[in-house]
Amino acid sequence: MRTGFGYDSHRLINKRKLIIGGVEIPSEKGLAGHSDADVLCHAIIDSLIGALGRGDIGKHFPDTEPGWKDASSVALLKNVIEMVATNGFEVLWIDSTIIAEKPKLSPYIDSMKKALSSAGIPPELINIKAKTNEGMGFTGRGEGIAAYAVCLLGET
Repeated sequence: MRTGFGYDSHRLINKRKLIIGGVEIPSEKGLAGHSDADVLCHAIIDSLIGALGRGDIGKHFPDTEPGWKDASSVALLKNVIEMVATNGFEVLWIDSTIIAEKPKLSPYIDSMKKALSSAGIPPELINIKAKTNEGMGFTGRGEGIAAYAVCLLGET
């Protein structure tokens, strides 16, 4: 059995779609990044790669690689789920937290689980929590959004 921890954050900018957990969320701003900047997917990916002892998301999907420009992070997650299986493991549990002052994310959590499950993780193995930072720090000031994730892998 292995555990992994992941974190990601991105700045909010104008003229960009807001994608979190594979779901487009209505918002005036979106997240800056080379791919679709999906902080939840990126945190989950980092937790899985960490549990395998294989570095981090930047090692596998560098922002210097043109092929990852505007890539779907759910597609990146699918690649990592395949890596997990190739290394003799399966996902037993994902627990995650998104930190955002706005928009309110709780109405989208079931849709996020469904979107993430398309990468190969059954939705009943995914827990997503949405929190604010009560006006404190970069997330509280509305400058960006962050996400944390922890995973549990079991041997197949």
